[in-house]
Amino acid sequence: MRITTNAILRNYKSNLGTSLSNLDIARTRVMTQRKFNSTAEDPSSALRAAVLQRKYARNEDYLSLVQDVQSFQDSQEDAAMQINNLAKTLSKQYGLEALNGTNGSRETRETYAAAWRGAQESMVLSLNASYEGKYVFAGSDGLEAPFKLTKDANGKQILLYRNVDVTTGDLYKADGTLDPAVAQADQDALNANPPVDKKAERLKQLSEDTLFVDLGFGLNIDDTTGIDESSVFNTSLPGINVVGFGVNKETGNPNNMIILMGQIADKLNEPDFDYEGYRELLGEFDEGRDQVLEQVTNLGTQTEFLTTTKDRLDTAKINLSTQIDNVVNIDMAEAIMNFSWAQYAYNAALKVGNNILTPSFIDFMR
Repeated sequence: MRITTNAILRNYKSNLGTSLSNLDIARTRVMTQRKFNSTAEDPSSALRAAVLQRKYARNEDYLSLVQDVQSFQDSQEDAAMQINNLAKTLSKQYGLEALNGTNGSRETRETYAAAWRGAQESMVLSLNASYEGKYVFAGSDGLEAPFKLTKDANGKQILLYRNVDVTTGDLYKADGTLDPAVAQADQDALNANPPVDKKAERLKQLSEDTLFVDLGFGLNIDDTTGIDESSVFNTSLPGINVVGFGVNKETGNPNNMIILMGQIADKLNEPDFDYEGYRELLGEFDEGRDQVLEQVTNLGTQTEFLTTTKDRLDTAKINLSTQIDNVVNIDMAEAIMNFSWAQYAYNAALKVGNNILTPSFIDFMR
């Protein structure tokens, strides 16, 4: 077979170009520290890298959200502990001292009554605690202060939670007056057959208020039942679950600690001190403090769950980083070795070019 000079030159230029291309690819990999810089270079690895990077970004979002929820819940726990400590001081110190015979004068009782009323205001402030502009005990409506201590049209002290009387369940308007249309509807429902206590339902609905966040448990939404609560985390803690709501069916006294504090102060201000009535109210106040401690315990359990979730997400972050590194990033030692070899091959190809045109028959003709 006859091999022409042009054929040799064509093959040489083609192979030299390949050698130069290999050198450029090796150089680029060393500089970028990536196995590929376009999808066309390695479609399967590029697709896998895109999937892993989306998972990594989503995991980062979950991790950030868990940290925010932890901080929000820490604010809830701090406020609940403030309420508990204040209630403990009132019950174990002021409450018992007012019952002591040596402190039984009317002037002394009035001093304790003032302390109870001052603590009442302080407890309402704790219930209206906020974190980054959101009220921690407002349930799903964190933009408005949930609690308001005021008086009704008859001058009786009431506590409103999201405009609902925590004792009776009456709905008030924003200006602090009863909504007559709602009041009439409530009464009609109560007079119906069978009767429906809409006020009690209103309070129950507020106490069961939820605010779900997705922390990476596989959010599941059913068309018929709604959100699967096992796949989300509930950040809502309605304040009425902390200090109580409704009426004690046995005694007829309010189940709310704030209102009980006002009634205890009223008892202390009475000219004729009702010892038994005071003890009854104080006992129910202590029961309310047990409810506060129960909520603090629940918050502690949820905090432990969030800590476990954060650890799981941190582990997932490390695993995903390792997988992305294996798919995308190069081994620098191997990459530098490949670059050195490609450079050596290219230099060798250039030297071969100097000897590619061998002497021909024409060179020996005279």
